[in-house]
Amino acid sequence: MRLSQMLFVTLRDDPADAEIPSHKLLLRAGYIRRIGSGVYAYLPLMWRVLQKVSQIVREEMNATGAQECLLPQLQPAELWQESGRWDTYTKAEGIMFALTDRRQQNLALGPTHEEIITTVARDMVRSYRQLPLHLYQLQTKFRDEIRPRFGLMRGREFIMKDGYSFHGDEDSLKKTYQDMYHAYSNMLRRCGLKFRAVEADSGAIGGSGSTEFMILADAGEDEVLYTEDGKYAANVEKAVSLPPDAVDSAFSSYEKRETPGTDTIEKLCNFLQCDATQVVKNVLYQAVYDNGVTVLVLVSIRGDQEVNEVKLQNELTRLAPQFGGKAVLKLTVPDKEAQDKWAAKALPLGYIAPDIGDDYIQAIKDVSPKFLRLVDATVTSLKNFITGSNESGYHVVGANWTEQFTLPNITVDIRKARPGDRALHNPEQLLQTARGIEVGHIFQLGTKYSQAMGATYTNEQGEEKPLVMGCYGVGVSRLAQAAVEQSYDKDGIVWSVAIAPYHAIVTVPNINDTQQMAAAEKLYLELNKAGIETLLDDRNERAGVKFKDADLIGIPYRIVTGKALANGKVEIVKRATKESQEIALEDVVVTIQQWITAATSQS
Repeated sequence: MRLSQMLFVTLRDDPADAEIPSHKLLLRAGYIRRIGSGVYAYLPLMWRVLQKVSQIVREEMNATGAQECLLPQLQPAELWQESGRWDTYTKAEGIMFALTDRRQQNLALGPTHEEIITTVARDMVRSYRQLPLHLYQLQTKFRDEIRPRFGLMRGREFIMKDGYSFHGDEDSLKKTYQDMYHAYSNMLRRCGLKFRAVEADSGAIGGSGSTEFMILADAGEDEVLYTEDGKYAANVEKAVSLPPDAVDSAFSSYEKRETPGTDTIEKLCNFLQCDATQVVKNVLYQAVYDNGVTVLVLVSIRGDQEVNEVKLQNELTRLAPQFGGKAVLKLTVPDKEAQDKWAAKALPLGYIAPDIGDDYIQAIKDVSPKFLRLVDATVTSLKNFITGSNESGYHVVGANWTEQFTLPNITVDIRKARPGDRALHNPEQLLQTARGIEVGHIFQLGTKYSQAMGATYTNEQGEEKPLVMGCYGVGVSRLAQAAVEQSYDKDGIVWSVAIAPYHAIVTVPNINDTQQMAAAEKLYLELNKAGIETLLDDRNERAGVKFKDADLIGIPYRIVTGKALANGKVEIVKRATKESQEIALEDVVVTIQQWITAATSQS
């Protein structure tokens, strides 16, 4: 492609609405253009990158025996209602674009396709002889993000590969899950990316286990905790660890003490000259279930620890049947306005004890009349601890479970693991932290969707059984931007050879120099003929402008038909290292071929 004929416009300054380097560079280099909030046009250079990423994804998926298909983007609401996720996606998370057609039927633009693929399997899979079955697609997805940001990282429209497998048993699912683990690792390596596979929370997709594939980058929205020995890595939402040991309490007898102005752990510890590990902190949450029932949740946790709200939400979802619900629509720390709706009297916030009375809750419709009391494992063994007294301005010291307080009967691990914590598998290993961009996620769904939607098969014994399912997603457009976030410098993008839009760019410093143009035209034709995807910068611009643009768009190899032509040579610059060398005209094609082969074989 000749740049003089290409839709190619670069910007010298960073766009005002771009926040992270990759977003700024893709806009400046003419790869994407913003059309609306969270909606972007993929311009020719970007589309070539996306096609290359997609091809790598296809090759790795096809190598596992998966079959490509294409599912509808427009999805009937009744399928989501069958699975029980309509309210979750339209109200709780609120990420699904929903609409009503002219026949007053509810529809949605698909953020994911579990319901659609389960319907296909329900209609077409009958026998164990058809299993295992693995289908995948590459398609545009839609999410109504509250705050679209960071370009393609968190948009409202994006390209994704999503795959779904069906099995007769868990062993078969686990085999495909491992196949996908290896396939995803291969995809990212072939794209030239540094990544880490981590344990993850399954979120609204559900299932028994899942793994995220994180591109390591400082601008990553996710925090990853890992150990140096390589035996543990998890998203902070899922991570577990051993907390620091609690300090022995200095209080040997139980008493109530006046502690004015100590409504935070820090103020309390300063006032009592105690350690936060000696404190039982009682945190109040308000959970609203999908059946409209509000439950007030009291979490007792050690004073030096934080509640992991993802873990808490998962625990509350597990307990949903107890309150007649299926999912948590909303989980918040209730503000004064929320408290006014259900509180029978003013709460002693900052001074709440584990035994705060249920009489603080009004007897009103759709509000559970009792606190749901959960205790984190960090406090169950504390002795002579400090906690609230249910009276503002007062705490109790020297308290013990079974003596002054009844230990809640639901013990959970809902603390947030932190860098520096000891690892469960080896307490000598301390958790380290890194930032990551999630580009892939694989799930063991089990029978969550097949049971809800009646997708069954007949086994060898003639019994009807629910299909066992897996789900596997890769954000293709997100991966492309994540690659930029991981690899750039002060001059622009540094693409890996495997996914760069072009392998090489032939730059003509002076298009009015017939020798320079003749050599450039010859190289341009020979390189493309040899399968080396090459741009020709034949624009009537100054040489400095062309060099800057070549660096900005990040083409791996720049070939300059300049002064070296007098000696029958051209200058070749490697974008990644800025290494420059002069090579004879007749050796250019074979040299670039060798470099490309070496670069792609290392991925």
